[in-house]
This record gives sequence, structure tokens and C-alpha cells, in this order.
Amino acid sequence: MTLNQIVASWPAALPVLQRFGLDTCCGGALPLSEAAAHHQIEPQALLAALAEVGAGNTPNYRNET
Repeated sequence: MTLNQIVASWPAALPVLQRFGLDTCCGGALPLSEAAAHHQIEPQALLAALAEVGAGNTPNYRNET
């Protein structure tokens, strides 16, 4: 998933991404793993922080028919 897709599905993830220095403006089209590597972020730390925010939350998928 790209950073923009993550934020669209889980808006609460935005502050976590920002805390790690990831933005959804210029780097929003990057997949999470690529953005983490580009910023030399430990992927497990980032995923753990996102999991804390997302625990028990369901993504905001739009039902488009």
C-alpha cells in the first residue's frame, strides 16, 4: 500500500507517519516499504507504531458499486 492509501483507509495513521518523518505530499505515492527504506526507518518499528494505532480499527473502505 502507498502512504496515501494507508491514510485514506486509516486516517489515524497520519500522525504516526508524520512522527517518522513520512509525508503524504511528495512521498505519498510511494509504497510504505519503499518510503521507510528511503528514510532509513526500521520497518518493524514503523509497522509496530501503525499497529498500535490500528488495533481494533477497521479501515474506511468505500463501498463503490
